[in-house]
Amino acid sequence: MNEPRTSEPSAPLVTGRRAETIAWFHCFSGIAGDMALGALVDAGADLEEVRTLCRRLPVGGWELDTEPVLRGGIAATRVHVRTVDTTVVRTYAHISAMVDEAKLPDRVRTRALATFEALAVAEGRLHRRPPEQVHFHEVGALDAIVDIVGTAAALEVLDIETVHSSPVANGMGMIRSAHGALPNPAPAVVDLLRGAPTYGLDMAVELTTPTGAALLASLVVGWGPMPAMIVTATGFGAGGRELDDRPNVVQVVTGSARDESSGPLVPGQPVVLLEVNVDDATGETLAHAVTGMLAAGAHDAWVTPIIMKKGRPAYTVSALVDSALATQVAAVLTGETGSLGVRGSTLQRWPRARAEGAVDVAGHPIRVKVSPGRIKVEHDDAARVARRTGLPLREVVRRAEDGARRRATDGGDGGRPPAGPSGPDAS
Repeated sequence: MNEPRTSEPSAPLVTGRRAETIAWFHCFSGIAGDMALGALVDAGADLEEVRTLCRRLPVGGWELDTEPVLRGGIAATRVHVRTVDTTVVRTYAHISAMVDEAKLPDRVRTRALATFEALAVAEGRLHRRPPEQVHFHEVGALDAIVDIVGTAAALEVLDIETVHSSPVANGMGMIRSAHGALPNPAPAVVDLLRGAPTYGLDMAVELTTPTGAALLASLVVGWGPMPAMIVTATGFGAGGRELDDRPNVVQVVTGSARDESSGPLVPGQPVVLLEVNVDDATGETLAHAVTGMLAAGAHDAWVTPIIMKKGRPAYTVSALVDSALATQVAAVLTGETGSLGVRGSTLQRWPRARAEGAVDVAGHPIRVKVSPGRIKVEHDDAARVARRTGLPLREVVRRAEDGARRRATDGGDGGRPPAGPSGPDAS
């Protein structure tokens, strides 16, 4: 295993409350499950600790090891998952039960299940089947299961709280799969990266795999350039082949963010504020525009009443987005409102550190966000559980908040609920 590439400050730069830990994936050559795991191991995640967590899975017949390699002259770690299981086709329900049975740390379990759920939903849409009935072929194989659970375990070993990513590179042409020949990028990859910034390279190579795309779709809370952080380590995870014009690696950079309560602010996360003024759109149209911008990746979107020239009542429709997503969100903004143009300004934001995860209410998972002095329950999850159980919504919310408080009081995961996927960041 390569030594982690660290950057140690000569004196402590962060004081007071512990700063949020961040991992940023740089996907200039795409990403696959084994590449993500290799990058985290290269950045310092102890391989034996990762193996120990993966061995909790109730299935044998696999070995996990690494080798140091060069890709385009860059030293990287190549992960090998050697298995004897090559023919078993597992369903999403089977894999979920396997992960539940493993009794992994809450944050590892949440992240792994979120990744498999993202895959099941995407495959279900493509094959017109309920997610629970989706049959995983390549992704149901043992090596892919170990890649996903291993990546979640490596994030836990490094105590990573939030995951960010650059725009994601994809190849073109055709690829082989269990379903036969498919266009590159694979349909599942395109579906999983819905709302994420992506771009194509003129290369007949599968740069981003469904497993890699699912990890990003389920874990990433922010897209774009490397966020403001104090860098602690970096690592490179290698793909299986050499590429002609670039190193076939994914890079991960880990570090800690500054919180406004711990001293002077460092540069914040760059964001773009997009706005249009409209005086001829219905309330239904404006609501649909807000929903569309959030689906396109906006951190937040809102409508403000204003008075325009000649005293006409109107609205300003606004969205706060990563710079990498500004073009696609602006297209939704102008397309849905009918505006002939859009204005924008570059801002910075300092999101408060929060722990993200899930608690169980009546046997159903509900996502929660916990920040100092506040617990926020994901409304859509709570409403879904209320519909399914017949409980009043306020009762579901109360139980979810109580569950999050109990977890913090019990001291599990350092007094924080496990990190996991969530909706758009708070602005």
